[in-house]
Amino acid sequence: MPVEGSTGRVTRRRAHTRANLLEAAFSVFAAKGFGHVSIEEVCEAAGYSRGAFYSNFSSLDELFFALYRERAELIAEQVSGALALDGPDLDVPAAVDRVTDVLLLDRDWLLVKTDFLVHAARDPEVAQGLLEHRARLRHAIADRLGRARGHTALPAVLGDTDGAARAVVAAYDGVTTQLLLDRDVESARAWLKQLLTALLTDGSGTLAHTKN
Repeated sequence: MPVEGSTGRVTRRRAHTRANLLEAAFSVFAAKGFGHVSIEEVCEAAGYSRGAFYSNFSSLDELFFALYRERAELIAEQVSGALALDGPDLDVPAAVDRVTDVLLLDRDWLLVKTDFLVHAARDPEVAQGLLEHRARLRHAIADRLGRARGHTALPAVLGDTDGAARAVVAAYDGVTTQLLLDRDVESARAWLKQLLTALLTDGSGTLAHTKN
């Protein structure tokens, strides 16, 4: 029993250390950019030694990917949760309101995300991980659209619900790029709401149905 208790304390302490390193890294990456940050700077910001760093991460790349995955999963949970509140049906206009109200639009996160995108573009292995996350997010959105009551009429250019899901993610990408430059969160939320409403409804805020 004493051994198990000791192991539990070590595990909790390590998890706490890892969380603190990720939090510190997020602040440093947002302030300086991934390519301009060293392991020593992350350790200094977190108040840990290099040994503590290497007991949790093998490299700055691994920490960066863990940080991205943590924040990206939060985005996926926010979107999926907002879309799931209607039960088996989906009230698209109401869901759009919920998504745009809760969606993380934090400029520091967007700076880190953009750094990660550029990093992934130069590393095929990292790019594959990013593509897989984006695919999971699209599939969650497409699944909810596919289970909407009746059939949601979409612009022909979008094709099926998977095409609509890709458009939703693209709209988010575009709005957040603008947010990086003008720093206007309220305008970003309003513009995202307008874009998603136009994409997923008839533009008036009501579902458009096709005839069966």
